[in-house]
Amino acid sequence: MGVRSSSKRTTGWRATIAVAMSNYIEAGSIIAIATSLGLWQERFDLDNLAVGLLASLSANAFGAAAGAAVGGPLCDRFGRKFIYTYDLLLYMLGVLLAVFATSYGMLLTAFVLTGIAVGAGVTASWTYIAEEAPAHQRAAHVGTAQLAWSIGPMIGYFLAVVVAPLGLLGSRLIFAHLFVVAAITWWVRRGLPESGLWRDRNNAPDERPSFLGSLGGLFTRKANLTALLFLFGVYALWNTVAGQSGIFQPRVYDAAGFTSVTEQYLLQVLMWGCTSAATYFGFMRLADRMSRRWLYCSGALLGILAWSALIYAPPGVVTLLFFAIGWGVSMGVGAQAFYGLWTSELFATRYRASAQGVLFLAARVLVGVLSVWFPMLLERIGLKGLGLLILGLLAASLLIGTLWTPRTRGKDLKQIERERYGSTTPTAEDPVMTP
Repeated sequence: MGVRSSSKRTTGWRATIAVAMSNYIEAGSIIAIATSLGLWQERFDLDNLAVGLLASLSANAFGAAAGAAVGGPLCDRFGRKFIYTYDLLLYMLGVLLAVFATSYGMLLTAFVLTGIAVGAGVTASWTYIAEEAPAHQRAAHVGTAQLAWSIGPMIGYFLAVVVAPLGLLGSRLIFAHLFVVAAITWWVRRGLPESGLWRDRNNAPDERPSFLGSLGGLFTRKANLTALLFLFGVYALWNTVAGQSGIFQPRVYDAAGFTSVTEQYLLQVLMWGCTSAATYFGFMRLADRMSRRWLYCSGALLGILAWSALIYAPPGVVTLLFFAIGWGVSMGVGAQAFYGLWTSELFATRYRASAQGVLFLAARVLVGVLSVWFPMLLERIGLKGLGLLILGLLAASLLIGTLWTPRTRGKDLKQIERERYGSTTPTAEDPVMTP
């Protein structure tokens, strides 16, 4: 019995790691774009608006939003494995186009395709991981996706430093490495089983939603609406800041007075290293054991302090290090990690992936809208001019997540579903979301 249990745990972690690689690929794509934008701008003689469109239509924003909008409902209709079996084929096509891009149009197409694949894959991965995780280790398993998401930028920025002497060729090589990782991940995933919860639900004929059925249920049931509003406040507002940071952080450093590209990239390696460490030692080790309210609040508050220092404190090494470490740790135990966990917990199996898609869509649309104008705003009004917007979004996310932290720790997903939806009425109160 003990041997079978150990084998099942090992298989579960293997599946978690394989599926979580969507997050490495997503973050790696964003950093590959971030570190190459200036080089593409010079190569194709682009203005700031064209650069903003590249960023906004990529895996960082609208491209991922489109993928999530379609991938979420497809994931609920045809299964989690359906998405994570095929999304990487589209992703590999996109990054190959980036590797060999010879025009702005070709590059834009590459970024859009990779974005669509990322949006579909990430929603499926968070859903699958949570459904297959044990109730007492759900945060640890979901945190693996966040860990992969933070390792991607750390490696991406390190590679950018290594290949910097090669110029644009170096950036093409970074995209090529993402192709290799995606191909290996696709091969490993082929042997993974379908989510047990989705399979059980799909075996009940009256529980099989149409493509639009899951989306319709999201907006007609009270439990779904309250969760959507809550998670939009937690994730979409925070991600509007994090999205600009992810793809425009080198330009933010320029605006703050730190202009050495190599030092900027090394600072990002430090920041994402702190995110990785905080994800493992903070979120993965603690979120299944301690108060999630206080863990979330402490991470969100540290993020506000870090950005306040970068925006308003005198430029210098101390300010830089405080921002990199503070924002890095904050991301490790902050909104995205909890978003991946709470989105999986607060929705029934038939709505879970569709909810991921809708929320990911909303978050990336906000990022995309700001990304179109962010380079120009940064140039015209500076970082201090954008300070109130950045800090206001982070503060709103902190308050919403802290006041309405769900009481779901230690409960299995079926128990949470019964509590939130009730056994007979679709308008049951939501007893697991209380301040």
